[in-house]
Amino acid sequence: MDGQNIVAGWPLAGVLALLTAAGALTVWLGRIDAWRPVATAAVRAVVQLGAVSLLITAVLASGWLTGGFVLLMFGIAAYTSAGRVARGGWRATLRALPGAATSIAAGVGPVLALLFGTGVVAARPVVIIPIAGIFIGGAMMATSLAGRRARDELSTRHGEVEAALALGLLGRDAALLITRPTANQALVPVLDQTRTVGLVTLPGAFVGVLLGGGDPIEAGVTQLVVLISLLAIEAVAVLVTVEVVARTP
Repeated sequence: MDGQNIVAGWPLAGVLALLTAAGALTVWLGRIDAWRPVATAAVRAVVQLGAVSLLITAVLASGWLTGGFVLLMFGIAAYTSAGRVARGGWRATLRALPGAATSIAAGVGPVLALLFGTGVVAARPVVIIPIAGIFIGGAMMATSLAGRRARDELSTRHGEVEAALALGLLGRDAALLITRPTANQALVPVLDQTRTVGLVTLPGAFVGVLLGGGDPIEAGVTQLVVLISLLAIEAVAVLVTVEVVARTP
């Protein structure tokens, strides 16, 4: 146990199983949703993280494999967001995939280029993968939230869109008139996290540096870079997502 922050073993497996069951039962008994999505998500997390843990050593040893792994993360994130926005079968997801990929790439690409290009963040595989993963995950969440909200607004306020079209507005302009006022809701999670960092929460990057043996100052600087980068990334992702939805027939 010495030197270990979290001890792997049967007690850990039991605790994780108990937490999964508690979450699934709470959702089911509270009639929030079915229990299955919670249980499935937990099982997938175990399998996926197990696979990544086995592969990460080989990936970190090669720049090409690191790049491929980042592209894999990007592809999965884009497909996940497309499915959330489309809310249909796989065909609808594929139709929404280019838009979701554009939104995520528009937010993440320039920020990664800026950080690594200026040398603010070291361009080493052991740094690239977690930083890119955090940024892609944030952009994925913002894209999913903004896209779903925009679709819902256009569906529930269809009459207002028709009225705007009758007044001579183009389809894109009519859609943006409805979707833009609520687009900022997709930024609430990252705004709240940034505003309360250090006071309410100690996010993953901060904790990760500390657990890895870094000093608190280094942890704070790392977390600051991550949070402010996410503000820019998610703002761009939301803007592009709303634009894409407005232009989609």
